[in-house]
Amino acid sequence: MKRKLVIKLAHGSDAPEIMSAGLTIAATAVASGATVSLWLTAEAAWLGVPGRADDVPLEHSAPAAELLAAVLAGGVVSVCAQCAARRGLKVSDLLDGVRIAGAASFVEEVLGDDVTALVY
Repeated sequence: MKRKLVIKLAHGSDAPEIMSAGLTIAATAVASGATVSLWLTAEAAWLGVPGRADDVPLEHSAPAAELLAAVLAGGVVSVCAQCAARRGLKVSDLLDGVRIAGAASFVEEVLGDDVTALVY
């Protein structure tokens, strides 16, 4: 049985290196066949909006939009419900496949058996 990897990413354009690290780990885990759930919280919530990941270039890193697309292709991407509400975001504002979910869903995921949780 493969372990599940849950990544909580709280940074976007405010801290591009931290954002890139979280996205890179998530995309690499998906490519490795792991079950991945990426949670976009705080400033990272903006990454769920079409075109916003393109606005965060970082030298010597894969483009954020490509990393996020890789995670979406093989994992689950969620925007924190409170973070979305504070930014006026609705599901219709987000990339196809990105959902809005609350704290109860996050807690349920991270407390599951064989789960590793990382925070960036």
